[in-house]
Amino acid sequence: MVKRIKKLKNIRLHSEGTSTLIIGGIALTALCLLVGYLLGYSSIPFWIVLGISVAIYLVVVNFFRCPIRIFQSDSDDVVVAPADGTVVVVEEVDENEYFHDRRLLISIFMSVFNVHANWIPVDGRIKLVRHHNGRYMAAWLPKSSTDNERSTVVITASGGEDILVRQIAGAVARRIVTYPAEGEDCFIDEHLGFIKFGSRVDVYLPIGTKALVQVGQKTTGNETVLAHL
Repeated sequence: MVKRIKKLKNIRLHSEGTSTLIIGGIALTALCLLVGYLLGYSSIPFWIVLGISVAIYLVVVNFFRCPIRIFQSDSDDVVVAPADGTVVVVEEVDENEYFHDRRLLISIFMSVFNVHANWIPVDGRIKLVRHHNGRYMAAWLPKSSTDNERSTVVITASGGEDILVRQIAGAVARRIVTYPAEGEDCFIDEHLGFIKFGSRVDVYLPIGTKALVQVGQKTTGNETVLAHL
């Protein structure tokens, strides 16, 4: 447990948002100052621009929030949700990029209002990390799982089962960040990565895995139990 605690990213706003928040804050402040200088700081247009700028900045701050969460369970076979969002798929499918067989797919769609940090779903070892270039279709479409830009991570769980986690870019998302490296040990509570501005995370599990969520259900990353292996 001590090792796991040490590896946690103890942050409230994610580091992936630092440059965006700084540059955005400077740009919006400059815009407000320019409007105030040209039209007067007591003018209605200035207050409208100021209000819109504050609202936009708060939305971006909300997007990059990163709550500190510690998963509480003594079970070794749990699969924890890697992301906040809504379950859009729970079904058996053919996985043809890595396993080339049937798998239980659980997909979580993240809107721009969800936390976009991603968590490791199982304790184990990183077996594969692979980035795929692709398109930017809406992330809730079934074809986005294989056609969109994505990052694939295969983890050998502590019980020996291989699971696949796929971070998928959406119509707005333009950057996927994946932290683990092949050969590393990984644990629930650690960050898997981050996807900017709307996206989806797929989890492929062995056939026979018992799903504990259903389509339409809301998930909380590193808290909601998706399944038992």
